Amino acid sequence: MTEPSVTLVRACLRDGSGGSPTAVVLEKAPLSLRDAERRRVPAESGTSHAVFVRVHPGESREPIVDLRFFTAEGELPACGHGTVAALAYLASRDGAPASRRVTLRTSARVFDGWSEPRGVHFAAAFDPGPVDLREPTEAERTLALCALGLVPEESGSDMRVAGLGRERLLVPVPDRAALAALTPDLDRLRDACDRFGLLGAYAYSPPSPSGSLAARMFAPSIGVPEDIANANSSACLAAHLAGQGTAELTIDMGDALGNPATISATAYSSGHRGQRIRLGGTAWVDQVRKVSGA
Repeated sequence: MTEPSVTLVRACLRDGSGGSPTAVVLEKAPLSLRDAERRRVPAESGTSHAVFVRVHPGESREPIVDLRFFTAEGELPACGHGTVAALAYLASRDGAPASRRVTLRTSARVFDGWSEPRGVHFAAAFDPGPVDLREPTEAERTLALCALGLVPEESGSDMRVAGLGRERLLVPVPDRAALAALTPDLDRLRDACDRFGLLGAYAYSPPSPSGSLAARMFAPSIGVPEDIANANSSACLAAHLAGQGTAELTIDMGDALGNPATISATAYSSGHRGQRIRLGGTAWVDQVRKVSGA
């Protein structure tokens, strides 16, 4: 079997640096990986996530691209920063001189993605799909707060469970300082998330008048103690805060890990489809190398 070429893409940069390193693998004949081999790619690439891309040209005016997302723990139904990385990779591979649209497919849905060159970087955006929001149960709330080391007074009553591919907790904290000080019990959080089928806990500070805020995503259940950039959870937060009058967010992540990242999320009305979110970020296509053992 041909060894896969892995392209490292730093997704969701902040001011041209930082970002979440993501492994991107173009799958085409004769390359055919098993899922166990796909799970090895993130660890061997030094990334938390990998996205596997298969392009189907000629089926429509825009290429149709299949995406699959993996961590070392297994496959994910969706990955926001992985989608940004895939869009940037495709734009760099095709040498696109201007903005372009791509039809993306996962196991769950078909959706649009956009990209355009920005100097040596690429801007990418996509529609992550509708977000379902609900109140957490008392058991979910209590276990999450204990795992994060918070008391009810610190998180207020605005905690939500948000569904986008898989449910996760949105946990408000008083300010950026409180967010930076979080030291969650990851074993306890994993047990809580496994018990309730949750992806993880996304803690966030209050938005400023301009919509700027900071967030941290803890997801030990999928083998990611803390995510540098979690775009789909940012989409969930945008859907939640849109109901409170904040439609445009600029979300800083990754500072606690020394990898600053920024995600943009805008909520808008789409007629009969109701509220939709547009997620975006910039990316740098870093380097290509082989991964052994596949």
